[in-house]
Amino acid sequence: MVIITAGMIGVGKTTLTEKISNHLGTKAFYEPVGDNPVLPLYYKDPKQYGFLLQIYFLNKRFSMIKKALKDDNNILDRSIYEDALFTKENNKEGNISDVELEVYLKLLDNMMDELKQLPKKKPDLLVYAYADFDTILSRIKKRGRDYEQFDNNPELENYYHKMWTAYQKWYDDFNLSPKMKIDLQKYDLVNPENTQIVLDKIDEKLKEIR
Repeated sequence: MVIITAGMIGVGKTTLTEKISNHLGTKAFYEPVGDNPVLPLYYKDPKQYGFLLQIYFLNKRFSMIKKALKDDNNILDRSIYEDALFTKENNKEGNISDVELEVYLKLLDNMMDELKQLPKKKPDLLVYAYADFDTILSRIKKRGRDYEQFDNNPELENYYHKMWTAYQKWYDDFNLSPKMKIDLQKYDLVNPENTQIVLDKIDEKLKEIR
């Protein structure tokens, strides 16, 4: 089984990915954030670094999904399938030009065509992590990455809200594979009992798929 996790920044997606990976004994592919040299630059000047950031992420996620589909027993912390969501929002914000968006989308289409040549062409399950917007903001503050903080930066907080809204529509429209929504506000994974409830829900969904 190949499982992908998706969700808004700060929702707890990486923790969820780790829990699922340990539970199923599968390999986890994590989103390239900590070692991303472009991300801090983007938060300081999104208009200058928006396109570079999206190309950086696209390249990394393309490499990850190819490895994941070939290995056929793993879980991905965010994937290429939601990458365009960020690029299109950056375009709406004026951080990426229409020409840059067109270049990006053509490159993404070429990559998706290449994935169709693999023996396994798509993931088996999408697990979408959800929490309300106030919870998202609280968790972003709590984890304390300097470049993510939005105090005295209403534009960044507004961007987070737009992404939070866009993610819900993206999940509703996603039809590449079976999918399920996990409420990580209701089932905060800090609580071991909640972790078990979430893992049981995922097990049930996997049984249904199989």
